[in-house]
Amino acid sequence: MAGHEIHAKASDIAISAQKMRLVIDLVRGKSATEALNILKFEPSKAAGPISKVLASAVANAENNAGLGRDELYVYKITADEARTRKWRRFGARGRFKPWLRRSSHITVVLREREDAAPAEPAAAAKN
Repeated sequence: MAGHEIHAKASDIAISAQKMRLVIDLVRGKSATEALNILKFEPSKAAGPISKVLASAVANAENNAGLGRDELYVYKITADEARTRKWRRFGARGRFKPWLRRSSHITVVLREREDAAPAEPAAAAKN
């Protein structure tokens, strides 16, 4: 079942996509349990929602697909821009200074790790 993908999504998280991507880059390609441990000790505010979505994807895999949590890895994880709320901030001389409250969507795709046979190193194959 190497091609089996498990999805989880979260919409309209009140953190900008740029800040989310800084944390997402830490867990991309890691095993699911290792990614959850990394997010548990990450001090960024963005780690909380990402951890929840990743835990939801792991639960989907266990309950719906019957896969073990140790067999999964983070195949794809993205943070896309969502709606931007524009708040008014009035400045001096009647000027208008907008505050942009950005939000984001998180998408997590997990896959089952393939049990590949240990490959020979490239240097040993050439000799």
